[in-house]
Amino acid sequence: MKSLELLVEKIILSSRWILVAFYLGLVAALAVYAVSFGYKFLKVAGNVFDYGDAEMILAMLGLIDAALVASLIVMVMISGYENFVSRFDETDAEVSFLGKLDAGSLKIKVASSIVAISSIHLLQVFLNANQYTDGKIMWLTFMHLTFVVSAVMLGFLEKLMSKGKYEDKGL
Repeated sequence: MKSLELLVEKIILSSRWILVAFYLGLVAALAVYAVSFGYKFLKVAGNVFDYGDAEMILAMLGLIDAALVASLIVMVMISGYENFVSRFDETDAEVSFLGKLDAGSLKIKVASSIVAISSIHLLQVFLNANQYTDGKIMWLTFMHLTFVVSAVMLGFLEKLMSKGKYEDKGL
């Protein structure tokens, strides 16, 4: 019976390598998104002398939004791989910039990224307020505030949990 248990555990632990297909899919999605970003950039660059101030600000916010989304994808790929599949080789100079991306800090960074993306989107809506109904603006603002409150609560809970870890270790 113990050998069956060990076999099941080995199969379950080995299944984490299936996640690699998802991370490689995210790499491909990021490449496609980079092409989309390039198209947006060329469109902005081609219209740089035609856009007014408000249009240029909106275009730049769109590029910033795309960069934040791409950063979020990279962060999920790197931290997800390291937390759930395999650790990166610490002697490799290319991963020295990573620092510590444990599950707790990943949640905080993802929540912060979502709030930043939502903020930019909401700012774009406010700058084009005449194209939206008051009800739509209200709901978009409500959703953004929900993201903000959720991120703050997540940060607070993570701080409480990390404080408890230090107290358990006597630090």
